[in-house]
Amino acid sequence: MSTKRVVGYVRVSTLKQASEGVSLAAQEAKLRAYCLAMDLDLVAVEADEGVSAKGLKGRAGLARALARIDAGEASGLIVTKLDRLTRSVRDFGALVEGYFATRADLLSLADSIDTRTAAGRLVLNVLVSVSQWEIETTKERTRDALAHLKAEGVKLGGAALGWKRGEACDADGRRFVEAVEAEVAAVERALALKAEGLSLRAIAARLEAEGFATKRGGRWQAETVRKVLARGAA
Repeated sequence: MSTKRVVGYVRVSTLKQASEGVSLAAQEAKLRAYCLAMDLDLVAVEADEGVSAKGLKGRAGLARALARIDAGEASGLIVTKLDRLTRSVRDFGALVEGYFATRADLLSLADSIDTRTAAGRLVLNVLVSVSQWEIETTKERTRDALAHLKAEGVKLGGAALGWKRGEACDADGRRFVEAVEAEVAAVERALALKAEGLSLRAIAARLEAEGFATKRGGRWQAETVRKVLARGAA
């Protein structure tokens, strides 16, 4: 066992969790007791209060804990349970790849994970394999679903210039698209300018000068015109 200096991380997603046995204080007490019993130097305990585990963004406490590892202040991260770290399969895989596979140890009390040991590394590898399997399975399901919709003639992605998704839905819950008069005019003008032989850049300049708006209100660019022409001619 090489890791002696660890940084603790605790998190609650709502203030109500303070009464459910997973409060920040309760988590920190468990970490300190474990480190004392196992002769580990707990250099700090970083916390995120009222923060969801669905993503890593906005997790200032976790960022500080990882920064301590980056700075060499600690060589391991300790949590009371893996779901305090993250509930996201993708984020867990990113943390393992970025830190726990090679750069730092991971200790999770409730899950009996301690990557300083061969058994702990085995458990982590199994979890990573399961995480990767779930990601790939989700991709396969998404790809198959999109292929099915495309085969049925369903237009995928956001509505193109000239159209918007209305409130009315078909039998499968998909919203119908409706024409947007002002946007249709922009498409027709772009097609007309193309018929006159203007380049994509020249068409963009003319549409900009004539006050036609893009789908998102930005400036007309040659690539924007290309996409509009491709959809308008379809």
